[in-house]
Amino acid sequence: MTTTFETALTSPKADGTRDTGTDPVVDIVIPVYNEERTLTASVRRLHAYLGIHFPFAFRITIADNASTDHTWAIAQALAEDLRGVCAERIEEKGRGRALHDVWSRSTAAVLCYMDVDLSTDLAALLPLVAPLLSGHSDIAIGTRLAGSSRVVRGPKREIISRCYNLLLRATLSAGFSDAQCGFKAIRADRARELLPLVRDNEWFFDTELLVLAEHAGMRIHEVPVDWVDDPDSRVDIVRTAIADLQGIARLTGDLACGRLGRVSPGLARESGGSPIAQQLLRFCGIGALSTIAYLLLYLALRTDLSATTSNAIALFVTAIANTAANRAFTFGMRGKPGRLRHQTRGLAAFVAGLALSTGALGLLHALLPTAGRLVELCVLVVANLASTLLRFVLFRNWVFGRPAARTTPSASLYESSFSPSAKELS
Repeated sequence: MTTTFETALTSPKADGTRDTGTDPVVDIVIPVYNEERTLTASVRRLHAYLGIHFPFAFRITIADNASTDHTWAIAQALAEDLRGVCAERIEEKGRGRALHDVWSRSTAAVLCYMDVDLSTDLAALLPLVAPLLSGHSDIAIGTRLAGSSRVVRGPKREIISRCYNLLLRATLSAGFSDAQCGFKAIRADRARELLPLVRDNEWFFDTELLVLAEHAGMRIHEVPVDWVDDPDSRVDIVRTAIADLQGIARLTGDLACGRLGRVSPGLARESGGSPIAQQLLRFCGIGALSTIAYLLLYLALRTDLSATTSNAIALFVTAIANTAANRAFTFGMRGKPGRLRHQTRGLAAFVAGLALSTGALGLLHALLPTAGRLVELCVLVVANLASTLLRFVLFRNWVFGRPAARTTPSASLYESSFSPSAKELS
């Protein structure tokens, strides 16, 4: 039986593209909206590069989503002029809608997309698709946040990007490093499983697809890229940021309610971790017991000690017990490996709770110096409830979190392994 690589590597045609006589192996989609100024140069540059350097049968699909300028006419002209280029018109705006529509109907084995400005160095395309064609991974993404990536962009976009990806780690347990890089690929069979689950049709489409894939146990491969910011970018940063925050809130709720399991029972996390809803319920149950133990211990200590000292000791003792209980019952980790590290990190979460509750007590005594113990208890209960969500996020993503996804060593590794030599292309 021939491999995907063997069927894809063929001799070049006169125009530099490769044709197996069947459907293309890789479909590269460029979603565009009112890009009449850059479309021609970008598509011709990509087409020329693929014809020389890309060893697989390819198709470039220009996905015009409701452009109001001459973009659609230019896309049609390019499709007529360049073999291996086609144009599709989507009558509604939305990058996610365009990708969903084109990917759903594509017959290629691997589906890619890249931004029309070609900000990402095209040398990263082969390392992006190689692990998907070999069956090693399910999705591949370019990352601008790896140590070996070379990125040129302003501090504003850099800060926004890093904050956004940190937020994804904190709220959705994202293990991938860069959700927003416009340079991604997915195996077609995995796309058919995931696309019906993705609800966003705009900029949050990428993030939702990746989060659902990760929660389904799919393997996400990361490729460090060289990336140069487009100074002519017309993305509305504020509007996009608000939409992303709304998407994060919706997706968090969907996952907590088990939407992934209901829609596609076959998609289950392979890592063995409990669904987030079950983890949250167990965490809250252990937290309730810890709170009761904490209050009883606090009252016992308060007879002879100050409120601040009693609070610190009670929190310290119950924090150790709480971490051990969550380690075993919430996150299913037993045995000695990692126990000391988990307890150390759990104590860091304890410090956050201590700071919150101590601050609440200090504020109470500053405002009401004669406050009784009942008032103290009420304030402490509220403070502990307020820190519960913070502790859960820390426990899930840091204390007992999964290691970050592994990235490829360098683009040259794949180029040397899979790129055809000059002799083969001649």
